[in-house]
Amino acid sequence: MQTPPSTRPGPTAPESLRRPGGVLLVSCYELGHQPLGIASAAAFLRRAGFDPAAIDLSVEPFDPERVARAGLVAISVPMHTALRLGLRAAAQVRVTNPHAHVCFHGLYAALNAAWLLEQGADSAIGGESEAPLVALAESLAAGRPPEVAGVSVRGRLVAPHLAKLDFPVPVRDLLPPLSKYARIERDGAHGLAGSVEASRGCRHRCLHCPIPPAYGGRFFVVPGEIVLADIRRLMAMGASHVTFADPDFLNAPTHAVRIVRAVHAEFPALTFDFTAKVEHVLQHRVLVPELASGGALFMVSAVESLSDTVLAHLEKGHTRADVFEALGILRQAGIALRPSLVAFTPWTTLDDYLEVLDWVERERLVDHVDPVQFTIRLLIPPGSLLLERDAIRPYLGGFDAAAFGHRWTHPDPRMELLHREVSALVAAATQAAEDPLVTFGRVRALAWEAAGRGSPAQADAGGAAPGRRRAPRLSEPWFC
Repeated sequence: MQTPPSTRPGPTAPESLRRPGGVLLVSCYELGHQPLGIASAAAFLRRAGFDPAAIDLSVEPFDPERVARAGLVAISVPMHTALRLGLRAAAQVRVTNPHAHVCFHGLYAALNAAWLLEQGADSAIGGESEAPLVALAESLAAGRPPEVAGVSVRGRLVAPHLAKLDFPVPVRDLLPPLSKYARIERDGAHGLAGSVEASRGCRHRCLHCPIPPAYGGRFFVVPGEIVLADIRRLMAMGASHVTFADPDFLNAPTHAVRIVRAVHAEFPALTFDFTAKVEHVLQHRVLVPELASGGALFMVSAVESLSDTVLAHLEKGHTRADVFEALGILRQAGIALRPSLVAFTPWTTLDDYLEVLDWVERERLVDHVDPVQFTIRLLIPPGSLLLERDAIRPYLGGFDAAAFGHRWTHPDPRMELLHREVSALVAAATQAAEDPLVTFGRVRALAWEAAGRGSPAQADAGGAAPGRRRAPRLSEPWFC
């Protein structure tokens, strides 16, 4: 991506940013959803008088014509995978339109701002990024320098922008149709699915999470009327299910329940899923039945591990026993738990890994856990709160710019080998669309072999693989 400032051609004419397509919003990946990162940014820009264009590279090809028209190319990087793909996109932008101002915005722009700017990005915006993005576009359109509030540029790093925004309804008409994205799978049927936000940021400070370094324990709610208006647009596009993409839907439980009530009253057949911490399920257990009756099919939760040692090192806020209790609360209400895991950490033993697999089988959760979860390795990005803890230091290596994180080595070589083997197995199985039950059995066989246990019995997912009733899920496997 890098083009040294001394050799980069001069900027595009400022007035071109006000023309149709003068600002180009680029998304690379948002968990298989129609991207909120550009739907929201587009709404803010339109309100400010711009007429942006958009490309979602997860479902559309790179379009040189749209890139060539843009004076500002804003690449949304809300997650690690999006950042990796965003860098490739930026390199293509530089070749196609070397005059364009390239800005990265979103959570991973905040974490990696210094490195992105060193590599040739013109600016980076973190936190509540839409207002600074509009200010950047206005400054560039007026022929002024890009050094505006909330925007990091070379030689001037600023903290993530954490101010409450006046939210417009996200723009959906610039984006590909919902049929291009992940679908809800339930009882053998498929339906279109959308993604909305009721809140941003998080009040918690789990050490391994990328959100606390950017938000510092703060979160912001999106007004209920904006959320409802966005859901109406998705319903008009054919959605039968929505994902509440909040980092934690129960950070503001009263706000969340009000939205669920309003949505269910207007669209009683609409179903939804959400993400919440294990501790919030315990704290707000009285709300869980109402979420279920309001249409909740499943809940994603960062269980991460069943080892109290690992959970303590991550400062997750829950224990092994809490996971079992939360599972019971959700099951009683009829909401499926879809755990996310950090399967490999420096403190995860081989016995810990095996215990998670045993738990998944025993509780008949095989169809609730995407196989990729068994490969997830602790990511330590720049600014991670883990770097402030002595417990991680014996395992740390240098910073790996290509992976956007600090290297670490497991003290047990068997775990390093197992991670490589499981990752290769799951990648091939996902590419081949292998039945998760089969993949789970193969992962467990590798783990048993690593532990010298021989071969395990065939896994039980709650019925024979052909024709079994699988838990509700989205068709896109979860990747960070």
